Amino acid sequence: MVAVTGCKTPKDQTGNLKTAINHYYDQWPECLWKQPIQLPQQHAQDDTDKIRPYDALVDQGLLSRTPVEKTKLLVLKTSANSYDLTDKGRSNWTPDQNNPGYGNFCYAHRRVKDVLSNTASGTQPGATTTVNYTYTLGDVKDWAQAPETQNAFPGLATALAATNQATTTLVLTNDGWKVQASTIPSSSPRGVGGDGGIVQ
Repeated sequence: MVAVTGCKTPKDQTGNLKTAINHYYDQWPECLWKQPIQLPQQHAQDDTDKIRPYDALVDQGLLSRTPVEKTKLLVLKTSANSYDLTDKGRSNWTPDQNNPGYGNFCYAHRRVKDVLSNTASGTQPGATTTVNYTYTLGDVKDWAQAPETQNAFPGLATALAATNQATTTLVLTNDGWKVQASTIPSSSPRGVGGDGGIVQ
């Protein structure tokens, strides 16, 4: 495999880089929350900002909602909702392997649109290249496209519609280009928090 630096990368090389980045993001999807959450959860019914994203997922059949009473300050009882996974929710839930009971709803994968530039350091295994590229989101779940979900997670609509730009470092192996393991934190998938803000 011949690596050429700069923007004059041969098309077959660009294709290899696209494939490597797309393969990596097959394993690191875009999810609703920046960090895995725990279910079930209980939230006061009058805390509208807190329950809005959960109620939207109830509308999509991913969560169940059960009215409960919570004791506040050991005396006052307040009405609350308990949210837990439905059967449909379990099939869309990505569990956190390190924290039982925690997980996330992941809705799409990055798909490289164009490789803008790459700077390969060599042509032998062990060489690295920093790839600047644009990407969109593909394999989008139906429930993520629903108006109820996008209203509860305003950043979601923006994330799905936008063409984004990112930088990732790849390393050349005997099996071709691979995303470098050390770039996982800086290249981690984005989430759209319950407050609607997009987080990296």
